[in-house]
Amino acid sequence: MRKNLGAKAILYPMPVLIIGSYDEKGTPNAMNAAWGGISEETEISICVSDDHKTTENILKKGAFTVSIADKNNVVEADYVGIASGNDEDDKIAKCGWTAEKSCFVDAPLFVQLPLALECRLKSYDKESCRLVGEIVNVCADESILDIDGKVDLTRFIPITYDPIHHTYRTLGEVVGKAFSDGKKIN
Repeated sequence: MRKNLGAKAILYPMPVLIIGSYDEKGTPNAMNAAWGGISEETEISICVSDDHKTTENILKKGAFTVSIADKNNVVEADYVGIASGNDEDDKIAKCGWTAEKSCFVDAPLFVQLPLALECRLKSYDKESCRLVGEIVNVCADESILDIDGKVDLTRFIPITYDPIHHTYRTLGEVVGKAFSDGKKIN
């Protein structure tokens, strides 16, 4: 028997997205956002309200990065979500991350986060808080790639947000083969 939980923001897995941006002085900023995902093949959509420093930065610069938080950066990823860029001048230095300028967009990459999407601002709707970015490049640290140059989830351990228990979790084992296992049903 099912139990109705009501209209809530529950979706599993919910990626922990770290949005990187520069302010008008070129200071890197990061914020943790859990409500987002791929909305087209080279497009990402994220819910970000207009009162964030990150939103202000993105609207001014027209660019941002989206790094995927991993098991090695749980504390830092949570910190950039609870500390506001409106109040903290240099969240990046405080959490110990190193920012490098993206070669593709006017936004920072964070050395400690091994996978990032580099995006140009496509649109922002203040009413719905929907930020849409065109993915112009995806970069990955070689330490998380397999011998074929593909992301290896045994090397890169992304975290997911559990909105019911307010915890971060890692993903588990391989349980099937996409675009293949379903062929068994005919």
